Amino acid sequence: MSTLFEAQAPHPLADRLRPKSLDEVVGQDHILAPEAPLGRMVAAGRLASIVFWGPPGTGKTTIARLLADETDLVFEPLSAVFSGVADLRKVFEKAKDRRAAGQGTLLFVDEIHRFNRAQQDSFLPYVEDGTVILVGATTENPSFELNGALLSRCQVMVLNRLSDEALEEILTRAEALEDRKLPLDADARAALRAMADGDGRYLLNMAEELFLEPQDTPLDPQALAEVVGKRMPLYDKSQEGHYNLISALHKSLRGSDTDAALYWFARMLAGGEDPHYIARRLVRFASEDIGLADPNALPQTISAWEAYERLGSPEGELCIAQAVIYLATAPKSNATYKAMGAAGRAAKEFGSLMPPKHILNAPTRLMRDLGYGDGYVYDHKTEDGFSGQNYFPDEMDRQRFYTPADRGFEREIAKRLDYWKKLRDAKAGENE
Repeated sequence: MSTLFEAQAPHPLADRLRPKSLDEVVGQDHILAPEAPLGRMVAAGRLASIVFWGPPGTGKTTIARLLADETDLVFEPLSAVFSGVADLRKVFEKAKDRRAAGQGTLLFVDEIHRFNRAQQDSFLPYVEDGTVILVGATTENPSFELNGALLSRCQVMVLNRLSDEALEEILTRAEALEDRKLPLDADARAALRAMADGDGRYLLNMAEELFLEPQDTPLDPQALAEVVGKRMPLYDKSQEGHYNLISALHKSLRGSDTDAALYWFARMLAGGEDPHYIARRLVRFASEDIGLADPNALPQTISAWEAYERLGSPEGELCIAQAVIYLATAPKSNATYKAMGAAGRAAKEFGSLMPPKHILNAPTRLMRDLGYGDGYVYDHKTEDGFSGQNYFPDEMDRQRFYTPADRGFEREIAKRLDYWKKLRDAKAGENE
C-alpha cells in the first residue's frame, strides 16, 4: 500500500502510463485477445503457471500484475537478480498462510533465468500443489535457461517485440496524458520509434526527455539524436541473440542473398560482436556451403580475416564485408560437407580395417616378407599417370562419398572424376 508521500512523489512517464487493464496492453493480442491463451484463462478465472519470454519493454511485468488483479490473486513480485534462498522461503511461507486463509498468490519472478538449478527446483513443490501460481519473466530462451522439471509445469508464452504501430499507439497515449504533442517532425517521430527498437519502456523514457524540450520548433532526426543519444541495438553476445544473428547471417549467405547477409553482418557489428568470431564463421561457411564449387572462397575468407587482424576496427571490417559479398554471390555446394560426413560414417561402420598391403611401405625385411608393398604400381611410371589400383581395404567394396554439384568449378571436377573412373574401369577390364 502506498503512503501519502509516495502518492505525491513524481513518477516516471512509463509508470504513469502503465496499463490499468489487460485490454490496454498493446502489441500482445496473440496471447491476450479473448480467444487467445491468456484471454481464455482470465475468462475462466483459472491461471496456470506461466513463463513470459520476450525482449525488454514488451509488458511482461505489467501483464503479470494485471493477471493478479483480474483473478483476485495477491501479487508477490521477486527479482532473481536481488533474491536468494532466504527470500524464496519467506515468500513461500506467506503464500502458504494466505492459502490457508483462502487467498491465492501470484508469484512473479523477474529474470527467472538468473536463478540457479537448485533455486529453480525449490519452486516445484509449491507450483505443483498450487500454493503459488508462478509467472516467470525472461529475456533468454527458456529451453536453455530453465530446468526441464520447472519448464514442464509452466506454459511458455512468447511476447513480441513491439511493432511500429504499437509504439505509435504508446506515443499517442503519452501525448494525451501530457496534453501536448512531442516536439518532433514526422521523420524524427519515425526515427524515435526506430531507436526504441521494440522496447516500449525505453520509448517512454525518451519521450519523457523530449517533453522537456521547447515546443516552438519541431526537432528533425539529427536534432533528435543529439537530445536523446543513440541506443545500442539489443544483442547479447553470450546469449540467444548471438546465435540468432549468426544463424541469420549463415542462412542468408547460403541463400545467396547478399543484401540480407550484409544487414545481419552489420547488425552483429552494431551489437558489439567480435569481428574475429564472424571471420571464423565465414571460413567455416566457405568449406561447408561452397567448397569446391568455388575453390577461391576459402582463400578469400582467410585473406579477409588476416586483413582485419592487420587493420583492426573499423577499417578492417570492410575486408570482412568484402568476404561476405563474395560468399553470398559464389555458387553453392555442400558436396564436400556431405562427403566428409559419409566418409566418417563409413570409417565407424567398417572399423579398423588394414589398408591393402600393396600400398603399405616396407622399411624392414620382415614387412617385405609379409607382402608389404608387394605389387604396388608407381602411378607416374604408367602411360596415363594412373595405375587404377585399389586403395580401399580388401574387405571393403569401393565407396562413393564425394558427388560434386553441377555448379561452379565442381562441374570441372565432375569431368575429372568421370575421366579417372573411365580409366579405372578400363584398367579393371584389362586385369580380368
